[in-house]
Amino acid sequence: MNTTINQSTNQLIPFLLHLADNNLILTQRNGTWCGHGPILEQDIAITNITLDLIGQSRNFYKYAAELINQSTNQPNKIEATEDSLAYLRTEREFKNCLLVEQPNGDWAQTILRQFFYSTYQYLLYEKLQNSNDAQLAAIAAKAIKEVKYHVTWSSEWVIRLGDGTAESKSRVEKALTDLWPYTGELFIPTDYEIEMVKLGIAPDLITLQPIWMQKVADVLAEATLTLPEKVFMHQGGKNGIHSEEMGFILTDMQYLQRTYPGAEW
Repeated sequence: MNTTINQSTNQLIPFLLHLADNNLILTQRNGTWCGHGPILEQDIAITNITLDLIGQSRNFYKYAAELINQSTNQPNKIEATEDSLAYLRTEREFKNCLLVEQPNGDWAQTILRQFFYSTYQYLLYEKLQNSNDAQLAAIAAKAIKEVKYHVTWSSEWVIRLGDGTAESKSRVEKALTDLWPYTGELFIPTDYEIEMVKLGIAPDLITLQPIWMQKVADVLAEATLTLPEKVFMHQGGKNGIHSEEMGFILTDMQYLQRTYPGAEW
């Protein structure tokens, strides 16, 4: 890591946590489908996507923990780890976007949420491969191979549902109405994201938005779905202000570690 990036550690850490939190919270959501998918093949598919996401989040957490430990020069300090970052932070300390914490709903809502997020994630990782931060670039380069499959799988399902039966179309249309207001936040930069752009560590999100919109619009058109008109876009998750859903997610996810501190399998 170069000197410039060392000086930006206070902003790089929240950026890494944001990337990790996005994946971890979506993992927690998608994981509840294990054993409950509509057919065995798709049950396995979404479970494998979930495993991909948790693996990516671990890489980001490990890197964040390394930077936190390097920047904390206090006696008797408690070392940060990927587990402590996942299980011992409070709701306001999580920096995931609001989209990933939205309820699973039915299969259509889960699929559309994955499609929106994976399409964004692919565009972001594509740029992060060229980051000035070598470790972040390496993580992105490894993960993008997985994300490419996530985009293909979810987009095919969006088309299948939208251009399917009257029932499947009505369900994915409802999902579109419910989830669209949470997509705008993906491209509204926070202070830590703006700092990453200045240092050449991350891309400008504003430049990704029209590309994301076009890719989403193309899939929705093939699915015979109508792109929503301008709606109010919710935001706040990336700065720790979450929906009421977040508390329930963390209660389930963190219960064991908080009840039995240090417990290991």
